[in-house]
Amino acid sequence: MFYTYILKSLNNNSYYVGSCENVKVRFNLHNKRLVKSTKRYAPWKLVYWEEYKTLLEARRREMQIKSWKKREAIEKLIKDFKI
Repeated sequence: MFYTYILKSLNNNSYYVGSCENVKVRFNLHNKRLVKSTKRYAPWKLVYWEEYKTLLEARRREMQIKSWKKREAIEKLIKDFKI
């Protein structure tokens, strides 16, 4: 399976949207500061994810979420999500 996921920085409350094949492994890479684009904002909390059959579907959803212009749209999406 493939995933689109949203992280929230515990450092500055920003959000990061990504996609991957293994969300647990990728989340750990973010928190170990091994992902260049997110290392300075660690630590992170995994606040949302969606599962897809293909990486293409997950990437399309990632791009859709990233195209949203307002932070409130992401917060609305994750509001009722239960981990």
